[in-house]
Amino acid sequence: MSKIMPATNQDSELNELTELSEIDALFDRGYERYQAGEAPENLIPVFKEVCASSPKSAPAWSCLSWLYLLTEQHTLALKAAKKAVKADPTASQARINLVLAMLETGEKGVREHIEVVQRINDVEPEVKESVMENIADGLTRKPDWKSLQRIQQWLGL
Repeated sequence: MSKIMPATNQDSELNELTELSEIDALFDRGYERYQAGEAPENLIPVFKEVCASSPKSAPAWSCLSWLYLLTEQHTLALKAAKKAVKADPTASQARINLVLAMLETGEKGVREHIEVVQRINDVEPEVKESVMENIADGLTRKPDWKSLQRIQQWLGL
């Protein structure tokens, strides 16, 4: 019979890194499935799991809020978008999702978030490009999405 050795700090750190890479892989697979056209309803549980395992991940919360928006779950989208913005106040897509959810739920205060996105877009062209792609994706999936059309107009895209 072998003697069981206590876990070292190094073992603990290795386990933590393994868990993080598994969460990253789950996120990546979920994102790939979304890009391949899978229904948002099917992907919500994937991103809920990612958010539960990585609660400070702005991209995960942003993706979850987007999926909620696409499935007309506006209150849940608002909660997820707020968590995304809290995790990373400079994440343009998180702020756009927040504005969308605010518009859909009738919450006030969207101008501040639009202005932040405009400032970020002005200094980071690659972010502006990503925002444009995401808006186009949203309008492809929901062609009559009035709130997203308003944001597109406000941002001059």
